[in-house]
Amino acid sequence: MALPLLILALTFASILLARHLFQKLRFKLPPGPRPWPIVGNLYDIKPVRFRCFSEWSQAYGPIISVWFGSTLNVIVSNSELAKEVLKENDQQLADRHRSRSAAKFSREGKDLIWADYGPHYVKVRKVCTLELFSPKRLEALRPIREDEVTAMVESVFKDCASPDNLGKSLLVKKYLGAVAFNNITRLAFGKRFVNSEGLMDEQGQEFKAIVSNGLKLGASLAMAEHIPWLRWLFPLEEEAFAKHGARRDRLTRAIMEEHTLARQKSGGAKQHFVDALLTLQEQYDLSEDTIIGLLWDMITAGMDTTAITVEWAMAELIKNPGVQEKAQEELDRVIGCERVLTESDFSNLPYLQSVAKEALRLHPPTPLMLPHRANANVKVGGYDIPKGSNVHVNVWAVARDSAVWENPTEFRPERFLEVDVDMKGHDFRLLPFGAGRRVCPGAQLGINLVTSMLGHLLHHFSWAPPSGLKPEEIDMAENPGLVTYMRTALQAVPTPRLPTHLYKRVAVDM
Repeated sequence: MALPLLILALTFASILLARHLFQKLRFKLPPGPRPWPIVGNLYDIKPVRFRCFSEWSQAYGPIISVWFGSTLNVIVSNSELAKEVLKENDQQLADRHRSRSAAKFSREGKDLIWADYGPHYVKVRKVCTLELFSPKRLEALRPIREDEVTAMVESVFKDCASPDNLGKSLLVKKYLGAVAFNNITRLAFGKRFVNSEGLMDEQGQEFKAIVSNGLKLGASLAMAEHIPWLRWLFPLEEEAFAKHGARRDRLTRAIMEEHTLARQKSGGAKQHFVDALLTLQEQYDLSEDTIIGLLWDMITAGMDTTAITVEWAMAELIKNPGVQEKAQEELDRVIGCERVLTESDFSNLPYLQSVAKEALRLHPPTPLMLPHRANANVKVGGYDIPKGSNVHVNVWAVARDSAVWENPTEFRPERFLEVDVDMKGHDFRLLPFGAGRRVCPGAQLGINLVTSMLGHLLHHFSWAPPSGLKPEEIDMAENPGLVTYMRTALQAVPTPRLPTHLYKRVAVDM
């Protein structure tokens, strides 16, 4: 048995080596670290990939080749090359690489996130831009966002004012995660699975279990995705994926049916995404797979990224107490101490907006974005990008480029008061939401929620590190992964700043 496997492995190695040599002779590929046979550079890549690729770009240049097994991945790390990828060659680089798990979850790209560029993508993108994330709908759903943020404030206040917790630190992500979870489930499904006592109903428990199981399945085949012969040794667990898909669909269909019956009773639809999609289904010829896929795209994209960004921002604000005080001075001057912040106040709070923008610059939640796949041979930076290659924009490195940003590692929101920099895809120096055909359609929703969460946390509380820990000792390292969680979850001590009656949530039923 060992001899046939050895022969098979050597055969694959020879094929991959021949293919690699052929590409090197035919194309002028970007420079990069020398790949090993079969595995490419997989064993050379450090766990926090965006930092590793940034280090390699210092040695090889701002555009590099990295081999994931037999697949060429091109990483660009400055704004000029990002513009070439996301604007000048946008259409040729607008497809998606789908792992086997992503292909299963998305029904081979019937959603938005994992769809290749083409008629289907253009259609669902139009639905998102014109219908789901239109200014009118975002404004109509504003009470939900503000309700969840004030619920977070009330929860922090109750815990820090408890006699057992006076002067003690709290786990910040616990409160941020609750806002993100409740907000996205209410926006997408019109459901608040958690009651005022913090208890989750049966549907909510099922929802959490589905999310957790999806993450587990998605991470189960990482190495096998990049080395073809390993797929024979580690086949896709078809039954596990089928059960997961059926479970997800069953819950989603049950919620869709609830909304259909509610519309029939009331004679009209609410603003939630599920209502919007069901109402627009016939007009846009949306399949049930696409509706379910879009709803779960919203959940996947919105569940963690907002909480991650705000946790990093709070860590920076505690590390930089002068910035925290300046933001609070602006809030006190504009809002005062007799009412709470609303989203309509944002235009009068330029420093708060700059704090949010600076947090997204230094800590983009998806630092490598999702890979763009070449659907044709193109040139970027004078190098060839063969059809079928994956292209990553290291937005973390772009936003820390010392050729563009003065003191790039310093948390200094003032830089955005001095120079107006767009962060929704029009300025390639700052790309937390991507750019071009695949820019995040929910960018404004994310910006609004991040700004609101930060504003309320700073207006209602002063924040300090745990007892015995100096601000500069806060661990600012990242956990490995597609999104940038803090390696050490932030602990902080909140001190209330406003009259007690302003910490009470007034529930909104939408």
